[in-house]
Amino acid sequence: MNAALITTDLVDLHLEGERRSAVRELAQRLVDAGRVTDIDLFLTDIEKREQQMATGLEGGIGIPHCRSAAVTEPTLAFGRSTNGVDFGAPDGPAKLIFLIAAPEGGGADHMTVLAALARRLVRAEFKQTLLQADDPAAVAAYVQQEVSP
Repeated sequence: MNAALITTDLVDLHLEGERRSAVRELAQRLVDAGRVTDIDLFLTDIEKREQQMATGLEGGIGIPHCRSAAVTEPTLAFGRSTNGVDFGAPDGPAKLIFLIAAPEGGGADHMTVLAALARRLVRAEFKQTLLQADDPAAVAAYVQQEVSP
């Protein structure tokens, strides 16, 4: 992995809409950053993953993720939603959304990211920092520092 996992342009602090449109907005950022080559294939792969099991976690977290041939390098996009997006968590909508994109043959990279993220998400301080941040660059730097393998 040579590029940063998350960069300023992969952070959206004003994500709106329901699950599909919110995921599409974050996916479009991956396309714009050159990390996803085919948005439709990528969204289909995300949807297949969502149908296997909901990706909402308790505490207002959504972690849509997949391996896809459309992904050029392991990437993490972050979105924050004031109204929340339903990812199927038992306690309601997600305000913090992490879109994890892994190349199809990417080995365990995305699992490493998922595990690191899961460990951070149990810390109230991590979630509070992300809920209160108002600078996408600061969010990208913070998440990069916290979850990079």
